[in-house]
Amino acid sequence: MLTYAPSSQGELAETLADLAARNVELLVVDGGDGTVRDVLTAAPAAFGSELPPIAVIPSGKTNALAIDLGVPADWTVHDAKAALARGRTIERSPIKIRREDGTTLRGFLFGAGGFVRATELAQHTHAVGAFGGVAVGLSILGALAQTAFGARGNPWRLGTRMEMMDLHDGATKENDLYLLFGSTLRRLPLGLRPLGANSEGLNLLAIKAPPRLLPLAAPAILSGREGGWLERAGYHHRHDVPAFQLRLEGGFVLDGEAYPAEVVTIRTGTPIRFVTA
Repeated sequence: MLTYAPSSQGELAETLADLAARNVELLVVDGGDGTVRDVLTAAPAAFGSELPPIAVIPSGKTNALAIDLGVPADWTVHDAKAALARGRTIERSPIKIRREDGTTLRGFLFGAGGFVRATELAQHTHAVGAFGGVAVGLSILGALAQTAFGARGNPWRLGTRMEMMDLHDGATKENDLYLLFGSTLRRLPLGLRPLGANSEGLNLLAIKAPPRLLPLAAPAILSGREGGWLERAGYHHRHDVPAFQLRLEGGFVLDGEAYPAEVVTIRTGTPIRFVTA
């Protein structure tokens, strides 16, 4: 078994190149969603389009991918090798984000607008020792409180200007959105279902600013409701979304990492085989 602990993006690239040269049969990532994002972003340069099966040992501050894969908190490398030998794998397609500088990111939880502010709240909960589902729950409660009790000029209520262009038909929409959230995962922490039916591919939730009927809408959205009065109130779901270009004024977050405002192209990436329990 080969073990590496890269401490920089450069070392990570060298590590992956060495593993690719050795034709490894299993790539084990020990860390949270951010570590997985960094590995998936750098791996194609070393392995090309065919990555080896990947196992995730959930040891990070947030482990949404591990939850979706059904990986227990005490999973080990030996457990992962045994699961692979039994053929216990599942495919998940990452979100592929191409930035203005030509670099490409790959991850599973994307958000903008209020999602960026909620991620900042999550960082504060991490600072006081709250991680995983607890941090998610506290961040949601904090975001709802900031929105519901904030003044009219509160930035949470004002939203963020975003322009979205469908790359298939060229249709463009520009709105002030309270929140934009997307994922290709099928299960999220705490059993929350903000993406509704959550079909294959990239699923999106867009909430217009200021959010209407929030005390009623928040529980409905988090439990998986969509359409009907929610749609009329400005809570819009889209499923299996094709490639689109997004112009952002307030930056975006991918798997816990914040990136600056820019124009990005977002699409569903090539499926990756993950080992599951």
